[in-house]
Amino acid sequence: MLKITPLPTEIVRALQNGGPDAHGQRPERTVSDGGGNPCRHCLRYIPKGAGMLILAHRPFPQAQPYAETGPIFLCADHCARHDGEALPEALEGSPDYLIKGYSANHRIVYGTGIVTPQAQMMAQAEAIFADQRVSYIHIRSARNNCYQARIDRR
Repeated sequence: MLKITPLPTEIVRALQNGGPDAHGQRPERTVSDGGGNPCRHCLRYIPKGAGMLILAHRPFPQAQPYAETGPIFLCADHCARHDGEALPEALEGSPDYLIKGYSANHRIVYGTGIVTPQAQMMAQAEAIFADQRVSYIHIRSARNNCYQARIDRR
């Protein structure tokens, strides 16, 4: 059984309170245009007119060659963390996603990356987890490679 894992609340609260992003900069504060800006904590789209943060995020514990860093959005105000039970709103809006497996030492497990239709993403993740080298899976935009969330075993 699998679950969708959003960013940890302690990381998000630090960023919402003006803490530095992966590049050591304060997150940019702006207002959502309602154009599909997914918060990586509540995994919902940030509503039009709501405060929004744009920042660089590295979803890995430390810098290393496979630790991709890229832009993400967060709600500017505190939001409730997605509980992982159902497919979140933020992952319903694209027809497909890039998913790929990572090992316990946070390296890409070659041969696991695939662009998969959204409706088949969780089944494809189950197949990727059949490889015992895979500890977790990233969900990324199939078009821009932006980090969306992670898939973990329950």
